[in-house]
Amino acid sequence: MKVSDYVKNGLNNFVEERPENYESLGSAKEGIHRIEIYVKRAGNKIIDAKFNASKRCKKLLAVADVITEQLKGQEIGKINVHPEEILEFFAEEKDKEKMKNRISIVLKALE
Repeated sequence: MKVSDYVKNGLNNFVEERPENYESLGSAKEGIHRIEIYVKRAGNKIIDAKFNASKRCKKLLAVADVITEQLKGQEIGKINVHPEEILEFFAEEKDKEKMKNRISIVLKALE
């Protein structure tokens, strides 16, 4: 899938500000790119995840949306995200280095 098509179809997990009853899981900033991830949990389990990010980069928005979707159902402290799956999902994107960079920014927010 192309990032532009994904973004056009709508971002399921993007929010303008932290939703009520969500806590910040982490944030990261690199150059002009920034992201913050919010989670709602029951005990140690993530039941929902949202994010806010700079809107200048569609690649960052798309990657963050896919990763926050993957967080749902995982346990805090045992988060497992596979960058290669995200690259495979966006296989039609030509600039693999930019995609890897955007994935790394989101992963920094999860550390």
